Amino acid sequence: MAVDPGLLALALFFGLVVGSFLNVVIHRLPIMMERDWLAQCAELRGEEAPAQEPLSLAMPRSRCPACGHAITALENIPILSYLALGGRCRGCRVRISPRYPLVEAFTGIAFALAAWKFGPSAAATGAMLFVAAMIALTFIDVDKQLLPDDITLPLLWAGLLFNAFGVFTDLRSAVLGAAAGYLLLWSVYWLFKLATGKEGMGFGDFKLLAAIGAWTGWAMLPLTILLSSFVGAVVGIALMVVARHGRDVPIPFGPYLAAAGVIALFWGKPLTQTYLQLLL
Repeated sequence: MAVDPGLLALALFFGLVVGSFLNVVIHRLPIMMERDWLAQCAELRGEEAPAQEPLSLAMPRSRCPACGHAITALENIPILSYLALGGRCRGCRVRISPRYPLVEAFTGIAFALAAWKFGPSAAATGAMLFVAAMIALTFIDVDKQLLPDDITLPLLWAGLLFNAFGVFTDLRSAVLGAAAGYLLLWSVYWLFKLATGKEGMGFGDFKLLAAIGAWTGWAMLPLTILLSSFVGAVVGIALMVVARHGRDVPIPFGPYLAAAGVIALFWGKPLTQTYLQLLL
């Protein structure tokens, strides 16, 4: 199916803008959650929450963590501003992490891929929403080993809502996928804990797989688990060999689930058919 180049360009541009916002989400949402937890703990102790500068995803304006220089609109153009500034803060010349433009570029490419794969449709819109959430969850999990409910739970409901209209699968398959996704990892968690006395994963992983099941349907869950487990095992072994990570050092599983979920949403059906043909 031929796709209008203008649509691809628009999707790429929109993805770059969303990627810039995702950088804010990745950085600020864990801080906001920690502040909320501290405020709740203070309330339970009958104390007042510590006074802090108000923080949300919209306010205050982004600033350099080293010198406090407020980022202007011209300094916040996705990728281009990073290149124009030479990857350094305009105020203090401290190096800016290359992850910021990489997140923007990756989101832009992913949005263009969604437009190419699904065309001008509700499926393309849903795929962009799904990918954006997966990118945010991936980097938050890498940084904090945390998969926030503020993202996973709305993502689950959004998947059920899209599939209420049969966008990616039928509603029955989506509901079963959400339930099976949660119960599958929940069962693995408890079996591992009963066998070893240790926690092998977090509850956020259950909710993430439930969200993936709500978007892709129950039939895509085996592929998702297979892909995420394979990639996770390869990366884990590589980290132990190359980076000398000990076995007791936790490795977040969320990024592998997220990558597998995106693959399942975009190419799950042909991959599953190929897999079944090889088995038969």
